Amino acid sequence: MIELGNYNTLKIDRDTSVGIFLTDGEGHDVLLPNKYVPKGYEIGDDLRIFCYLDHEERPIATTLKPYIIRNGFSLLKVAEVNKFGAFMDWGLEKHLLVPFSEQRSNMQENQWYVIHCFLDEQSFRLVGSNKLDRFVSNEELTVKPNDEVDIIITRNTDLGWEVIINQLHKGLVFSNEVFKKIAIGDKMKGYIKNIRPDNKIDVSLQPLGYAGLEPAAKKIYEKLVAEGGFLNLHDKSDPEEIKEVLQLSKKVFKKGIGALYKERKIEIGSDGIRITRV
Repeated sequence: MIELGNYNTLKIDRDTSVGIFLTDGEGHDVLLPNKYVPKGYEIGDDLRIFCYLDHEERPIATTLKPYIIRNGFSLLKVAEVNKFGAFMDWGLEKHLLVPFSEQRSNMQENQWYVIHCFLDEQSFRLVGSNKLDRFVSNEELTVKPNDEVDIIITRNTDLGWEVIINQLHKGLVFSNEVFKKIAIGDKMKGYIKNIRPDNKIDVSLQPLGYAGLEPAAKKIYEKLVAEGGFLNLHDKSDPEEIKEVLQLSKKVFKKGIGALYKERKIEIGSDGIRITRV
């Protein structure tokens, strides 16, 4: 079966004047237009392509890489708004439609939004949605505390940054635990800090517990080297100063310098920290 909105590995079946036809071996085929046909191909070769609907709503193959795939989330830019809705640039010739009914608020041309791509069962078309909560659920969780996960930043709220976890669940990174610049649409690693009784998930952007010491210690040491071996920071320094210089919380900073001191890599003085000269 050839899956719309996703990558498919198909076999080259035959060539024509307009391109080559690829088959799944189960009686289904799709055209790869000439402009995407690789050089030196042979009938019977396997080819990995992306399949979607062209301007005439016919399945078509491409070797272009879209910015989003079916059932995925990604930050996309509005290329055009008309009476049908917002059309997103997703890296392909035909834009991805986000109907007005799938918009959290009226989307504006040239603005960026986190979008979910799905197959509409009524029209059998790939469409986008900005109503993200419909496509994630915390009823049955697949994560546990301390897990490393993939997250995408979706919205900034009074409490912090809402994120989507592993394309499945909704979580929150509290504002006072963010120590670097982040923005809506950013994709990064996160760490499950806490799961509350109502299945709400607290997420950290830094590794937790002992696992968090090594990256913090490494970051502090690298900054020391870059600054000539001395930093005017210590355990009495203002948290905002530490955040500005290292993008770390004071708590993580203290653990990091503690680890470096234990390894005898630094000395801690009243004026700051310095690399130990051996």
